[in-house]
Amino acid sequence: MRRAGTALLATLTAATALGAAPVAHAQTIAPDCTGTAPVVCHADVAPGTYTVILTLGGDEAGSTSVTAETRRTLLAETATAAGEKVRRTFTVDVRTPEGEPTGPAGSPGLDLYLGGTSPKLDSLKVVPAPQTRKIVLVGDSTVCDQPGDPYSGWGQQLPQYLRRGIAVANYADSGEGSQSVLDNPALFPAALERVRHDDLVLIQLAHNDKQTPRDTYRANLTTMIESVRERGGTPVLVTPIVRRWFNSDGTLNNGTALLVNGLGVDLPAEMRSLSADLDVPLIDLTALTKQRVEELGPEGSKALYLYNEKRDNTHTSVRGATEYAALVLGELRAQHLVDDRVVAAPGAVGE
Repeated sequence: MRRAGTALLATLTAATALGAAPVAHAQTIAPDCTGTAPVVCHADVAPGTYTVILTLGGDEAGSTSVTAETRRTLLAETATAAGEKVRRTFTVDVRTPEGEPTGPAGSPGLDLYLGGTSPKLDSLKVVPAPQTRKIVLVGDSTVCDQPGDPYSGWGQQLPQYLRRGIAVANYADSGEGSQSVLDNPALFPAALERVRHDDLVLIQLAHNDKQTPRDTYRANLTTMIESVRERGGTPVLVTPIVRRWFNSDGTLNNGTALLVNGLGVDLPAEMRSLSADLDVPLIDLTALTKQRVEELGPEGSKALYLYNEKRDNTHTSVRGATEYAALVLGELRAQHLVDDRVVAAPGAVGE
């Protein structure tokens, strides 16, 4: 068994450059916007957290969605009637790299994309919000900001359920397990550098711990939990989403679906046990997604994953990631880990 605490401390200095320092200015920024469908807006800002305030609508009826940076959904498609205007606000995290931490850097500053069937933008401004509370995500490809269609991680869809006052900082990365995120300065060390008092750090790691021994797995998660607590944050363990792997009776009661690894380690069960042992909040996303997939059945559940496109029973579609993000948010609310004041009301996502 190898504890990563020493290596983690050694890499924090290197991670500082990857973290997003709060901006030094506080003025309102008017982004440059071009195009009509989509409307592309760019704000030349430093890494940090920013509140976006926009008014949608116009003389004609419209239907507008908003994404940011690497396909992060900030606002689900929102209809406006002819002559109607609605205001929406949300807080977004800006960093480099802008998507997966080991991926391309992306473009500097904040990029917003207003799409939908008929985008209508009336006004847009960006305001620095350096003290914003964060939900920091540490995970794998089922969580990360996926760079291209048809893939989407649930962390990529979570921001649309939140309003101003809380930002999602997604440090999940494809192919990572509990050891690799500790060893790579761009991953958990960089995420940890962002954590301040009262921030949440959601940890979902299991899909790539295919050969990780039980004691090593628990030790790695313990290192993350203790490190987050030392910085004043609140760690939250998230058991992994299920693989869409049905038994003949229509259930997912098998090791492939429920993330029992090649050594026979029941990874979700170890997370549940560690949660109890260390008094850490737990979101049992394995149980929640199992219930949803079984509810839809072998045929209906294909739409949650990329089965039709890729014969992929592990990675989620935009629909699946959006539904799973809603499950995560529901648990955050039920456990009073987020204040209802920062949760978008039904029908007014992002308001």
